[in-house]
Amino acid sequence: MKDREPTIRSRQLGAGLRKVMHRAGLNGSQAARKLGWVDSTVSRLLNGKRGGDVVEVSAFLAICGVVGEEREYYLQLAREVAKEGWFQQHGSRLPKQLTTLIDHEDLATSIVDFQPMIMPGVLQTAEYARALLMGMGTLPEEEIDGRVAARMARKGLFGRSPQAQFTFFIHEFALMLRVGGNEVMSGQLHQLLRDAVRPYVTLRVIPRTAGVHAGIAGAFMLMEFTDFKPVAYLESQTASIFLEKAEEIAAYRLVLTRLAEKALDEGQSKERIANLAVERYS
Repeated sequence: MKDREPTIRSRQLGAGLRKVMHRAGLNGSQAARKLGWVDSTVSRLLNGKRGGDVVEVSAFLAICGVVGEEREYYLQLAREVAKEGWFQQHGSRLPKQLTTLIDHEDLATSIVDFQPMIMPGVLQTAEYARALLMGMGTLPEEEIDGRVAARMARKGLFGRSPQAQFTFFIHEFALMLRVGGNEVMSGQLHQLLRDAVRPYVTLRVIPRTAGVHAGIAGAFMLMEFTDFKPVAYLESQTASIFLEKAEEIAAYRLVLTRLAEKALDEGQSKERIANLAVERYS
């Protein structure tokens, strides 16, 4: 079977099949022998480049002992494996679909994150994240610790190899929105300044004086990869959307181009953050 360009669903399917294979105590060669396949067939299935029809996936799940709802989840991915984009509805609880975002962040060579009202998740301090989640008032108290821990775990992106390049566009409103008290905000702004000196991080502030801007519709993330198409990620209170069609990616690239035209440069951005930390939160 000819290799195809991976989609979000095929990559998620491959990652899931790799997880259940390891859980069953198998490696790729052992799985191939059990199925009567060559090793490369399993390899391409697990990296999303080929196969993945219902028959193949059903056979793979069988040797891994996967049954019930988990089996149906992977079979549904197999049925829709060629579709581009992915709308994931998760309600108010910590979404299992967060793993889809984390998997893509781990593979990205470039991540551009625009935030109009709050700090980008990977730049948040634990104190800011906790105050933000508690202040929203929409989560059960017993879920707060898990959410904060999950957000802090994403900081591991800054220590991986090879290292991705990060660009953050943060609107000045996000710097001015008081989350927690002065101590929390001072700590958060000083953390931004520490992160901004990392060689792989570009941080730019969109000043409030810029007025209407291209990102007025809301926050988003654009991730670039070596082996497959770019992905744009949007998140709401109850759903996540992954976009990968060429026209969708072009639209978000244009938004970023226009934001760059209005944003302060890196030096000016650091100065604005430092001034706010002193004048507003000291």
